[in-house]
Amino acid sequence: MTVVTTLIMVALIATIVSLAWGIGSMAHGGRFDTKHSTHFMSARVVLQGLVVVLMLIAFVISAN
Repeated sequence: MTVVTTLIMVALIATIVSLAWGIGSMAHGGRFDTKHSTHFMSARVVLQGLVVVLMLIAFVISAN
């Protein structure tokens, strides 16, 4: 397993954790959700972007 593959797997797990945390926050509601919902969504979007970039890097590396 290469370093890029490991980074992709870590980023995917972080994305899933961020998504689950956001869903849990939304389900609970209240002040915590109001204060942090945007942060959870932003973190998820950034992590998804990171996964896409890492997958593109892995594709370019494997094409050579």
